[in-house]
Amino acid sequence: MKTLRLILGDQLNSNHSWYKRKDDNVFYCMFEMRQETDYVRHHIQKVVGFFAAMREFSKQLVQNNHNVIYFNIVDAKNQHDLENNIKLLIEQNAIEHFEYQAPDEYRLDQQLKSICNDLSISSSCCDTEHFLTTRNELAEFFEGKKQLLMERFYRNMRKKHHILMEGEQPEGGIWNYDHNNRKKWKGNPEIPNYKAFKNDVRQICNDISSSEIETIGHFESEYFEYPINLKQAQEQLSYFCRVLLPHFGDYQDALHTEEVYLFHSRLSFAMNTKIISPKEIIEAVMTHYRQHMDDIDIAQVEGFIRQVIGWREYMRGMYWKEMPSYKTLNELENHEDIPEFFWTGETKMNCLQKTIKNSLEHAYAHHIQRLMITGNYLLLTQTHPNAVDDWYLGIYIDAIQWVQLPNTRGMSQYADGGKIATKPYVSSGSYINKMSNYCSSCYYKVKEKTGPNACPFNSLYWNFLDDKKTKLFTNQRMRMMYSVLNKFSAEDLHEMKLRAAEIITHPERF
Repeated sequence: MKTLRLILGDQLNSNHSWYKRKDDNVFYCMFEMRQETDYVRHHIQKVVGFFAAMREFSKQLVQNNHNVIYFNIVDAKNQHDLENNIKLLIEQNAIEHFEYQAPDEYRLDQQLKSICNDLSISSSCCDTEHFLTTRNELAEFFEGKKQLLMERFYRNMRKKHHILMEGEQPEGGIWNYDHNNRKKWKGNPEIPNYKAFKNDVRQICNDISSSEIETIGHFESEYFEYPINLKQAQEQLSYFCRVLLPHFGDYQDALHTEEVYLFHSRLSFAMNTKIISPKEIIEAVMTHYRQHMDDIDIAQVEGFIRQVIGWREYMRGMYWKEMPSYKTLNELENHEDIPEFFWTGETKMNCLQKTIKNSLEHAYAHHIQRLMITGNYLLLTQTHPNAVDDWYLGIYIDAIQWVQLPNTRGMSQYADGGKIATKPYVSSGSYINKMSNYCSSCYYKVKEKTGPNACPFNSLYWNFLDDKKTKLFTNQRMRMMYSVLNKFSAEDLHEMKLRAAEIITHPERF
């Protein structure tokens, strides 16, 4: 039976069982499509990276004697629509059966089910063989529970996979070392040069340019520096374990004007395109830790493990549990537009300027920059979550909707009313000052609440609490801050709300 197998751009798992044996009657197809480049405006490096990794994966399949049909973005045969491309290949190659791996994006999942319903040939779907959980595992774990706490899920994952465990108890005596992961980096320990790869992408850049794909961000190099194949991802993983892991946990929440990556692994693109599996990453980290326990504290390792087997799998489970309605939630009823400086980085607020310009330059920001700088500002200015989703999905190289949407709409913007986060993650300038050196060289004064030189985050924070008090006052974790708010005089609160209104209405002035 002649079979056509579809490989999506985030399904680059070379260890998948599909590829265990060669079959002359099996044809693999991959498409670079305007359907995928245009549904949101993506960072130029994100488009380049996906095309580079896809072309590399296709080349490896061909070298392993598999039949591959590849439509690049400028291919004259390319219909730039998934359904039309599939039907074209089925007709041209007399295909009798169609197969695909389950997509991780709801939009594509629905599209492929619809396509298969319309086909005149048989079809089937299989697992991507990547994640540590099934789509429905989290929903089953929390069935009947009122709170969907990540910590409970994370502990269950530790037990299930016996990671950092001593029998039924957590290694080291506690489950979570988050309180150890909040150090401010002040220049020591020294951060080594990050590992970069020289993947020649000049042809891809020419193809994108000639296709007139509308992108955001910058890319001036002829080389793409992130891993695009398993060998490179394994080299990146080895470098992380040897050089960065010993200090990762301490500084995983730190922020700094001169450092883009600090001690972060830069593996998220390779992991989210499934070039490398979470299982392989965890095994390498744990092996290295066991071999170097005299030099690496458990807090460094647990902080990383929590992100991979806890947070990442939790977000995917929440995505599939709550979609499609999750994409429409706006519980705080925020409706403001995203400021223009989010596309340029041109603002006098140093933390936002540095974070946004780094994102435009590198298609990257680590989780605290996303949560407590850009996300914090967008929530405090009461930006519509649809606009926030589009910005986050477009600007980051590792952003795929299953991980972006619950992180943005849930964790960052509290648009789900508390399904993921137990409170809104908002702060005044004091938190930013505590975790970074942004404030020391900023135009604004972090300790001032009002006046022309006051940090905008301060008035925005208290204005937000006041505006949303009917929705948030009963939240136990917000009680202390509301008790502080209630102590402000009417005049002081009025002055802060006037300044907040000016920031929200005229962000270009700040």
